Amino acid sequence: MPTELEDLVEFLHHGNTQIRQVAVENLLPYSKTQPAIFKINQLTPVKDLKLLVKDYAPIAKNVLTILINISGDRDVLGVVADDDAFLESLLLRITNVKEPNANEIAMLLANMAKSESIERLLTLKRDVPLGLSASKVAIDQLMDCFVKGAEGSWNPKADFDYLAYLFADLAKFPSGASYLTTIQAYDNVHPLSKLLPFTTPPSSLPRRLGAATVLKNVSFSVSSHPTLLSSPLSVLPYILLPLASGSDNYSESETDQMLEELQFLEPDKKREPNSSILVTHLETLLLLTTTRGEREKLREAGCYFVVRELHLAVEDEGVRESCDRLVQVLMRDEEGEEHTGQSRGAPVSALVTERDGGSERGMMVTQADSEDEDEDEQIVEIF
Repeated sequence: MPTELEDLVEFLHHGNTQIRQVAVENLLPYSKTQPAIFKINQLTPVKDLKLLVKDYAPIAKNVLTILINISGDRDVLGVVADDDAFLESLLLRITNVKEPNANEIAMLLANMAKSESIERLLTLKRDVPLGLSASKVAIDQLMDCFVKGAEGSWNPKADFDYLAYLFADLAKFPSGASYLTTIQAYDNVHPLSKLLPFTTPPSSLPRRLGAATVLKNVSFSVSSHPTLLSSPLSVLPYILLPLASGSDNYSESETDQMLEELQFLEPDKKREPNSSILVTHLETLLLLTTTRGEREKLREAGCYFVVRELHLAVEDEGVRESCDRLVQVLMRDEEGEEHTGQSRGAPVSALVTERDGGSERGMMVTQADSEDEDEDEQIVEIF
């Protein structure tokens, strides 16, 4: 005999709007506590929910929230992410200037990106949303939503922040990394350049984490390094600035060696407060030391000085370990180069002792539980 909860999910496809609304409202809490209820009868409730995204806005909002919360399940993810008609339904709505649930759709798309099938966004062509984008390609339209959402210049009810996680997952595909680092014909811009301004506050946490992860993921492609490190992209300032603080202590000669963007920072300029993001940027820098030429570029940019001050300022072990790994690469002797003492091979811990007599400055960064998840596996969940 069906349980009361199983009876309740049957009302998701009821013909009466009020009954559907009551059913969705009552089922919403169970998307967190008993998500398996949506998998009964060969995932029929999930199929009903996909249709209800087109329902009245209050119903659709709760439906999207349920789908966000249960999309961490691989079976549910497959049914949601592999459905071309459903994907087009979401794209139609998120690019609509009047869509009230655009942020929830952005969250769902971010979760759908855990499926490899979402790679098709990179080539999927659809009608051009007038006023938003000049491109027929879905990913271009989403990128334009994201950029305009930062200032609320497209949909006043949406900031599209969680699309940053979608871009981060797409960057794991070779085709995604290539897209991000290739000038697009419709606007003559590298898509990656649209994300770079969001690596530092006051950009939101999803934007900062997403942008940092995009940079890390595209850096796995060694062939992209020359493009990343040279104009017009020149990503180094956008990676180093989050690591730096206006209170960092550099000598005059060190300041002269640093990138112009990092010289004479305002005293109130704060370091990135999220340890996970700091580690991500440090890992990106490590990926960008693959060749001797790249290592020399990082040295010439004063990367070591910034990492030294970061190591002094934080107590988070993950950040400190990442600093150590990077410094071991930056300061080692290159083949055919004579050992020069402290300038090559000296670990951060030794330099801390030399400068501060063994004492270290800084405080432990505190993070919320949701910020501790691995950025490559994070599933957005909301109530």
